[in-house]
Amino acid sequence: MKTLVAIVAFAAASLGAERLVEGAPSSTVRVVIYEDLQCPDCAVFRTMLDTQILPKYASKAAFEHRDFPLPKHKWARRAAIAARYFETVNAKTAIEWRRYCFGHLKEIDADNFNAKLADWAKAHGADPAKAAAALDDKALAALVEDDYQDAIARGIAHTPTVLVNDEPFIETFTFEEIARGLEKAISGK
Repeated sequence: MKTLVAIVAFAAASLGAERLVEGAPSSTVRVVIYEDLQCPDCAVFRTMLDTQILPKYASKAAFEHRDFPLPKHKWARRAAIAARYFETVNAKTAIEWRRYCFGHLKEIDADNFNAKLADWAKAHGADPAKAAAALDDKALAALVEDDYQDAIARGIAHTPTVLVNDEPFIETFTFEEIARGLEKAISGK
């Protein structure tokens, strides 16, 4: 599957930060995804995104990733910071890291997270030492915290929360439900 992936800056990014976007970055249809990289429901959504949503809507909508690591998840914040580091490597690597986290939830834990990160970085052409050092990068941590605070300010409490032009889809929803929201946003009705 070929998916358009880009890191873009756009006016809707109230924090002024660049955003990791899959799909059509210039689309007026914005799908903002608040995700926790340790969340099983987010992993289900990631699979839906890859197998159903992006194949149908990648050319029509921009799918923007935002981090919302829940306090109950012991390694989610570190995974989000690592994702921000991988965005500096390239967008494709950042998306692959997110997929890896979701696909390996049962294998990663708080104790082995750093080793899993280093192994993954090495296997994907990134410097494992830089990836590990990025976990202490205050600027990357601030980007994650900014997303988290933005979500709190919007009243978001669960992951995934997906906003299709501000219409919320929260935690568990079907492809058919979000597809209706996307079709409505695309048609402008």
